[in-house]
Amino acid sequence: MGKLKGQWKERRTIRIGLFFTFALAAVVLILNLRYVNKPGSPAFAQYNLGIDLLGAFTCAFLFTGSRKQMDHASTSFSLLLVELSVSFTVNALLWISTGTADLRREYFWCCLVSKWVDVAMIYFFYQYVRDSLGFEGKLTKLMNLVLPWMAAASLIIDAVNIFYPLTFAVDAQGVYGEGVCPILEDIFLIVAAIAGTILILSCGAAFRSKAAAMSFILIPVFEYALTGGAFGYATQYGATLISLVLMYCVIFNERTGRLATTQTELAMATQIQESSLPSVFPPFPERREFDIYASMDPAKEVGGDFYDFFLLDEDRLGIVIADVSGKGIPAALFMMISKTILQNCANLGVGPAEILARTNRALCADNDADMFVTAWVGILELSTGRMVCANAGHEYPSLCRNGKFELVKDQHGFVLGYMEDSDYTEYELKLDPGDRLFLYTDGVPEAATRGRELFGTDRMLEALNKSREAGLKDVLKSVRDAVDAFVGGAEQFDDMTMLCLEYRGKGN
Repeated sequence: MGKLKGQWKERRTIRIGLFFTFALAAVVLILNLRYVNKPGSPAFAQYNLGIDLLGAFTCAFLFTGSRKQMDHASTSFSLLLVELSVSFTVNALLWISTGTADLRREYFWCCLVSKWVDVAMIYFFYQYVRDSLGFEGKLTKLMNLVLPWMAAASLIIDAVNIFYPLTFAVDAQGVYGEGVCPILEDIFLIVAAIAGTILILSCGAAFRSKAAAMSFILIPVFEYALTGGAFGYATQYGATLISLVLMYCVIFNERTGRLATTQTELAMATQIQESSLPSVFPPFPERREFDIYASMDPAKEVGGDFYDFFLLDEDRLGIVIADVSGKGIPAALFMMISKTILQNCANLGVGPAEILARTNRALCADNDADMFVTAWVGILELSTGRMVCANAGHEYPSLCRNGKFELVKDQHGFVLGYMEDSDYTEYELKLDPGDRLFLYTDGVPEAATRGRELFGTDRMLEALNKSREAGLKDVLKSVRDAVDAFVGGAEQFDDMTMLCLEYRGKGN
């Protein structure tokens, strides 16, 4: 999905969640205004409704903060808060409808929804601590398989009460009572609590994160043991809310610290990668025989594309453009290795085909990650304009001669890093003064709209020809602008690297 569309969906999710949680809090507030001051209202009911009101609004505000981190863990935490908001609201309805014969049916449904919500809360709690604390091992895999089925079975068991009092019953006076086999509704809770405790205590998270997670299991248990159920379920939900606040403060703080560290490391990796690529233009201001400009825009913080150019001697300019399979940190690391090997092989004084062959053998010798590189190498003789080139599975170069860019459909060798005995074929280009050579990675022609329509080489050539008289920097900008206009708001899927060389000839 496109970046703008994804951001719109995130904002919509936040708006819906905020509306829902604050709406539930508003319902509890209305119930309080209508019921707390009602003559004959018992003190414990007023107490519970007060906790419901405080809890519902606290959940709503916590939801606002939790949605600032858009990942699986924060999504589970947000759903946990929504479920608890529903619990506070339903509990407020329970205290109003309990013991009233006319509201017997409403009381039954409130009890049933309350039990369903409890099951959902337990399930989302497991997902949250699993994603936040990093559960691993066989028990985690087993629980990932078993818990969803147990949760579904528990929901069905509670639903049976609609037809038969299996785990609970509501008598004609609207009073709650136990069913035929009440223990059935506790099986999921017991299994999840035991397994969750084992996984929390055995994971590699910080102690305070473990303690905060364990509070969700222990605080409600201690609360119920201390009060003996005297004040009802609102106090248990209040205890649950306390544990969620602890988790929010402790675990979110830990995750934010780790995220900040990761972002700092990524920023450093980006800086290191950028510094490894030539970035000063013109790179050889004293040389009048040529001009060159290049750019690399990674799809993530760091990328796998790279370009390079270097003077092999006073009359020869080496040019390289390459694309490592994959994206992100792994591709960036492989890119640095490939770039170093390519340049070292080029400095040996051999031709482009041999440069690619030696680089390929070096990459194949220790490539446990099974990554590969497409590359194009050219060596330009500055005095004559003769350029010897070789292609290892890379995109066709584009040559501007007689005022028009066209693809040079050269012979492709196999990619680097896969087959140790691959051979590469050299070919020649003859550049006349004023000719331009445009090199690029597949991120340009394969840039796609949200409907997966590709930009393609035809549109690339069209953009090149529209700016053929412009400066080299403006040529690359024209292509990038054309790509951006074509894809609209779609997210950049691949690294996008371009290089343009203008040959001016000897003595210019």
